[in-house]
Amino acid sequence: MFRTPTALGICIVAVSGAGCGGSDAAPAPATLAQPTQAQLETAGLGKLKLAQQSDRVDVDAPTFSDPTDVTNPLFPISDLQSVVFSGRVEGRRFHTETTLLPETRFVEWAPGQQVETLVSQYLAYIDGRITEAAIDRYAQADDGSVWYFGEDVYDYRDGQVITTEGTWLAGRDGPPSMIMPGDPQVGQVARAENIPGIAFEEVAVKKTGKTVDGPTGPVQSAMVGAETHDDGAVSDKIFAPGYGEFFTRDRGEVEALALAVPTDAADAPPPPELESLSAAAGKSFNAIRSGDWNAAASDRRAAARAWDSYPAHEAPRRLGLEMGRALEALAAAIDARDEARAGTASIDVAQSSLDLMLRYRPPAEIDLARFELWARQILVDSAAGDLGGVTGDVATMEWIRDRFAASLDGVDRTRVDTQLLALSESVTDKDLAAARAEASDLRDTLAGIQPGG
Repeated sequence: MFRTPTALGICIVAVSGAGCGGSDAAPAPATLAQPTQAQLETAGLGKLKLAQQSDRVDVDAPTFSDPTDVTNPLFPISDLQSVVFSGRVEGRRFHTETTLLPETRFVEWAPGQQVETLVSQYLAYIDGRITEAAIDRYAQADDGSVWYFGEDVYDYRDGQVITTEGTWLAGRDGPPSMIMPGDPQVGQVARAENIPGIAFEEVAVKKTGKTVDGPTGPVQSAMVGAETHDDGAVSDKIFAPGYGEFFTRDRGEVEALALAVPTDAADAPPPPELESLSAAAGKSFNAIRSGDWNAAASDRRAAARAWDSYPAHEAPRRLGLEMGRALEALAAAIDARDEARAGTASIDVAQSSLDLMLRYRPPAEIDLARFELWARQILVDSAAGDLGGVTGDVATMEWIRDRFAASLDGVDRTRVDTQLLALSESVTDKDLAAARAEASDLRDTLAGIQPGG
């Protein structure tokens, strides 16, 4: 998030920038210091059925010559510009966006041992509202294995950060963790997180060479891992070439990959049906705000017709389900003439359209458009007197801003940042009228901005 202080022990640089300064490197360790049995027991992990150290492939210390060039097909983080997941958590709609940010961070993971890491942003929503944000750090070792160097976690309730539990940094809190072996073989074991009391997961390679149903067709050579959690539960997690983490089911909760680019990118212009659908959703939003329910219903029907005419085989299945749900919710809210529900539902239709459009347009353009939709949501929530909703809307915008800001020229970026800061101040002041006015002004500004210039 653009105003979040840098964590201790990290140096942030532009992708093309120079590295961090520092003292002469100490000799590299031969092995990684592991949590002791006493630590495991203190953290309540003493009775976990963990692998013998002889079965683990993450004990020897890695070496890093070109850490930000990740070539491991089962965790291709350096190529995953934008990923969308969908699923269910606690019986509620779950949706996440994962984005590779245009920066790297250096982490001193052992005394005198620095590594440059890629930075990925994770943003999770439950029932359309922000529930968690995280910044993750990854690098590839010389043997092709991919390592996890920590995460900054922010859990939200009613738009406010309620805890940063789960935050850890390699070198400060414990060792780095291997998230994917260089050449996974059945029986190999690695700890994807290895900080007892903060974050702990052990994954055993259960199966390789699996074929799975991807967003646009079958995907071969996937891997299934048996993941042991810190509470002793074991669940399967699938990793797929070109996607990385692909599918997780844990005690009825599901997180499944819906779309990834560039893996699922289409070399074609955006389909006119999606353009029409998005335009109809925008018209419906305007009609709802003005109280013209007949026009809102007509625009909703236009959106439904556009979706019905979109070739079914072009829509990744999970995104298609989300669009169908959003259109049904919009119809019901308009029939009920519920301004808040209908406004939010029209935004959900537009959001689902952007997820589908991610195959055809650059991620920065999609994120700029998502940013504008959250400004629309502020108009809805402020009119409903929902301070918690507006607070969450602004927090979401602050995170999304970091995805596209580098694609703007300096003047446009300053204009966006200045108005976003004013929005944040209006929330701090609990001034919903000011937030509504600032959101409206920001939408006007965004209408004249295109990423890249």
